Amino acid sequence: MTQGSNGSSDTADTYRQSGAERTREALIRAALQLFGRNGFEATSTRQIASAAGANIGSIAYHFGGKEGLRAACADYIVSLIGEAAESALGPAGLETAAAKTRGEAEALLRQALEGMIGFLLVRPEPGDIVQFLIREFAHPTAALDTIYTGVFEPVHKRFCQLWEAATGEPAESESTRLTVFTLIGQIVYFRIAREAVTRRMGWTEIGGREATSVIDVVGANLDAMLKARGGKS
Repeated sequence: MTQGSNGSSDTADTYRQSGAERTREALIRAALQLFGRNGFEATSTRQIASAAGANIGSIAYHFGGKEGLRAACADYIVSLIGEAAESALGPAGLETAAAKTRGEAEALLRQALEGMIGFLLVRPEPGDIVQFLIREFAHPTAALDTIYTGVFEPVHKRFCQLWEAATGEPAESESTRLTVFTLIGQIVYFRIAREAVTRRMGWTEIGGREATSVIDVVGANLDAMLKARGGKS
């Protein structure tokens, strides 16, 4: 077994590093949930540490304090949503590089919306993210700036570019930007109003089968919008 410069084994170093990373992620997840549920001011570092199963001193060690932890929550959201967006849309630049025809752009739009539905409705993490964001939208802080510039604006622009490729309407026109907000907003509603949706639909949850039903309706809405705007080749 090899030894590090301080005499400890590489295996031990790796274990300590992974343990520290696990603690860091547990604190972020706990803070994200508690900040969203109770608000930033009403959440204590002691509550966060307890929920994460960590020592209260680990918050100062990893983040410098509660404000630093909120900033880390914002970075975590950017990373998670960014990964989901890349999974749905492909690497940045795909809008112009791959969507050479209207039909290809339409297919990419549908694929992206389906990916959003799978992420927002089926995966558990977005529940805490949405609650955190609702509070940020009501009382914006630097965390919202990070999330907006890191993921909201670039993802929205990518959708706008796809819309232009599918319809010929300028990506940065007011109409296109509002249309994309409408496309995304109909999906976000299912996450925000999840409890109302499941009650009205008689569902016990929104899982794979229910998400497929939502995909069918959202896809039909997209087809109708494209047809009305000169797309749907």
